[in-house]
Amino acid sequence: MTTQFEQANAIRALSMDAVQKAKSGHPGAPMGMADIATVLWGKSLKHNPTNPDWVNRDRFVLSNGHGSMLLYSLLHLTGYDLSLDEIKNFRQFGSKTPGHPEYHDTPGVETTTGPLGQGLANAVGMAIAERMLADQFNRENHKLIDHNTWVFMGDGCLMEGISHEVCSLAGTLGLGKLVGFYDSNGISIDGEIEGWYSEDVKKRFESYGWQVIGEIDGHDHAAIEAAIAEAQKESNKPTLVICKTIIGFGSPNKQGSESCHGAPLGDDEIKITREALNWPHPAFEVPEAIYQAWDAKEAGQQAESQWNSAFEAYQAAYPELADELLRRTQGLLPTDFEAQAQAHVLAVHEKAETIASRKASQNSLTAMAGLMPELVGGSADLAGSNLTLWPDAKGITATDASGNYIYYGVREFGMSAIMNGIALHGGFIPFGATFLVFMEYARNALRMAALMRQQVIFVYTHDSIALGEDGPTHQPIEQLASMRSTPDLSTWRPCDAVESAVSWKYATGNTAGPSALVFSRQALPHQERDAAQLANIEKGGYVLKDCPGTPDLILISAGSEVSLAMGAAEQLQSDSCNVRVVSMPCQDQFDQQDASYQESVLPGNVENRIAIEAGHPSSWYKYTGLRGKVIGMDTFGASAPIGDLLNHFGFTVERVVADAKALMA
Repeated sequence: MTTQFEQANAIRALSMDAVQKAKSGHPGAPMGMADIATVLWGKSLKHNPTNPDWVNRDRFVLSNGHGSMLLYSLLHLTGYDLSLDEIKNFRQFGSKTPGHPEYHDTPGVETTTGPLGQGLANAVGMAIAERMLADQFNRENHKLIDHNTWVFMGDGCLMEGISHEVCSLAGTLGLGKLVGFYDSNGISIDGEIEGWYSEDVKKRFESYGWQVIGEIDGHDHAAIEAAIAEAQKESNKPTLVICKTIIGFGSPNKQGSESCHGAPLGDDEIKITREALNWPHPAFEVPEAIYQAWDAKEAGQQAESQWNSAFEAYQAAYPELADELLRRTQGLLPTDFEAQAQAHVLAVHEKAETIASRKASQNSLTAMAGLMPELVGGSADLAGSNLTLWPDAKGITATDASGNYIYYGVREFGMSAIMNGIALHGGFIPFGATFLVFMEYARNALRMAALMRQQVIFVYTHDSIALGEDGPTHQPIEQLASMRSTPDLSTWRPCDAVESAVSWKYATGNTAGPSALVFSRQALPHQERDAAQLANIEKGGYVLKDCPGTPDLILISAGSEVSLAMGAAEQLQSDSCNVRVVSMPCQDQFDQQDASYQESVLPGNVENRIAIEAGHPSSWYKYTGLRGKVIGMDTFGASAPIGDLLNHFGFTVERVVADAKALMA
């Protein structure tokens, strides 16, 4: 009969063999955590390898993603569509086994991990989503949404500041179905961590409001099983299981040291490790009996079949709720969404308000939330400034998760990574807000949303030096250029209430990736448009004001500076200059249009072009060309009233007119 220790050794052998063949990787964590993984995946994890997307599966996150061979071994052994050839192809181009787990690339991988701590944050988001979905859809005797979120983490994950942000919030919200396993092996890349990580993790997590179990022996299967059972009994607190392990367990000369953290063991060391583990099999060979012991397909199919029967009963009792649950978990928009959202855009255009685009955002958010019950919002303690609350917003708490709003507190990075986890879980479209300059705190989570192509909406207000007296610490300069250069992130900076409405319509319908919506603190004037111009906003750039014949000059702008371009165009036209004004609320959308449309907006035979934006100029040169000019900012701002700032930094009609005349001279 196959033992659990033999099952764990299959993980160790596959991991060290794959890393050795690739000549790179991290064998230490998989070998050290193999016993914990064997007990969890063999005894407690609810999943179906033949359907990795089953709605009520447990979510498993490997936050210390450098130990990816642990996860790949588990997926391969339990029966996911991950062949032995893919294991042998570890870290090779085009394989399903990249160096760190990548969402979309590998069946069964719930999130992309590698930047330490963010997988833990994603897991918190998944646990929040499970709680919210359960509160919204479960009914008496119909407990359809009922699953756990399990997360593995190492010393590095807990050193990262994001772990403090998200674990504090998880405790406050009482996420009882979140269980973390802390691989306390005392080793990081630089060696033994005692010199730089000496805190009492148990007390730390207890202060957050977590149940803490251990430290236990992370190689004692009975102790691990008992800890899991204890964790599952606690419904009001998340649980941390502290597991004392030996990194690179089984390697006679390298276990327990940094030498096995991020490098192959070497052929000679692998040979004696096989002997130490009593694993006599050649590289990449797993006996059939061990495969059979690991195989989770039959149990997974049975679990899903039982759930399907429960869903049929739910469907009979609550047909409308069942349809809505299916729609949301399948990521489908409401059937009338497009028409209703467009009606909102037309209504905003008809109203023709001069308001701050952050207020216009709140108005559009109110409309979209009425159309989309899956929209779940939040703000990093700036709801009154970001204007992210709407009349039907309801905050979730530890005792009531039926709402649609999360008070994240001052946790920009944690908020952003939690939103990624909520989106990955399914059933919700999350948005969260802060000031644009504080996007920097969360930059890597924004990048991860784009890398995973998740529908997450990042709302940023106070978009330029025009926020005024708070000064350069709060005035964004380089952030827009940074976001616009991020692949698969769609960045919108609308010039008025109408473009704000279109940006929200786009973001709520954009299932292909994240959107960043950037809004002003100050009021922006309404711009008149005809039906064609209104339709062209969604193309990212369009002609807002035209002139007869071929333009002598094209002014290109976004956000609050569009009204500046319009004022300059009016003055220049009074001097008999043919001027076209192009509003460019979303560069990436304009760049995706066909060449004929781009030519119709920015004709190649017009070289006199000026782009205007109170931000870093780098993203505009592709539109102005070598002959053109960008009026932007390559310095930080200052503390002063808005009018003084705009005058000092040259964002005036007079400056634009003077630069235009000099360009055309």
